[in-house]
Amino acid sequence: MQTTNFRNYNLSFKERILLLDFQLFFLILLLGVISFFAMYSTERGNFEYYTQSHIYRFFIFFLIFIILSFLNINFWLKFAYVLYFIILLLLVGVDFFGITASGSKRWISLFVFNLQPSELMKISLIIFLARYYYKITTDDVSKIKHTIIPLFALFIPFALIITQPDLGTAVLVLAGGLAVVWLSGFKIKYFMFFFATLMCLMPVAISFLKPYQKLRILTFLNPERDPLGAGYQIIQSKIAIGSGGITGKGYLNGSQSYLDYLPEKHTDFIFTLFSEEFGFLGSTLLLIIYALIIYRIIKIGSECKNNFGKLYCYGFATSFFIYVAVNMMMVLGLLPIVGAPLPIMSYGGSSMLSIMIAFSIVMSCKIHGSSRDL
Repeated sequence: MQTTNFRNYNLSFKERILLLDFQLFFLILLLGVISFFAMYSTERGNFEYYTQSHIYRFFIFFLIFIILSFLNINFWLKFAYVLYFIILLLLVGVDFFGITASGSKRWISLFVFNLQPSELMKISLIIFLARYYYKITTDDVSKIKHTIIPLFALFIPFALIITQPDLGTAVLVLAGGLAVVWLSGFKIKYFMFFFATLMCLMPVAISFLKPYQKLRILTFLNPERDPLGAGYQIIQSKIAIGSGGITGKGYLNGSQSYLDYLPEKHTDFIFTLFSEEFGFLGSTLLLIIYALIIYRIIKIGSECKNNFGKLYCYGFATSFFIYVAVNMMMVLGLLPIVGAPLPIMSYGGSSMLSIMIAFSIVMSCKIHGSSRDL
């Protein structure tokens, strides 16, 4: 990436508001409203804990998104490394002070809510790498001296997260980071070498997996081998999605969900519930909303005149696509169940906070990165 110098560029509050990307603003808000109704349906049409908590969190984090959007993109440039190391320290702290739930130690108590640092690492790694590469020319990106720091930045959090254990989030963090490396102009032959090495080491890596993780892989290959045990969740998910047909069973009328055949319907499998109630047409509409969000992020990146903002937007757009694709492929049985939330739709405070911060940086690129004076 070619070097771009940042200079102070003062905008009035009114000018900043007018420079907001109102299309992205509306799409995020629309997705949030859809998630309210979906979460309400997970509790059988009762305004209970998950629905209340999800709505409160969305409005609080949406407000944070608006506030952070007005920060100059230069702020994120200056504090990119600091943010990364703070989240890295939190990941280390999980081992000592973390809260264990369902056999995994992934959260740190902040009294108000439990924070999952691995979710924040998805975004801080993208910011870190965008900051690192923005001063490096495309010709120099693939040189050995410029690969050591990104290599450590990628694999240290990956190793920390995978020991929690949280294989799904670790893979998503790694995928998001590699996307930025790819977009920086890294030569394809090195990626091919990395992929070949990864394939060769796969049998060794599998031997280090936890028993339940190995079981998930075997279940993915053949869910019917244990239809009442490990394969139950994915079998019920595919039944629910298929039973929705073209137009769905109607809002609050999902039999698989309401009869509790579908576990974890408020978190990773919320798309299954949505598909059962609204069918193929509703699912397609949801996919279009996600596609439009990704398009707006890419559009903002293409209009950004500085390399840091451009690389960040392209990297986050790629990562956001991966988050959505992995979740939907998982509930359709096209990938093993890895615990990947659907952005904004799934219940989870840390995931939503991370995504909202990421959107605020995109909006900051829109407000401050489109000027040639930067």
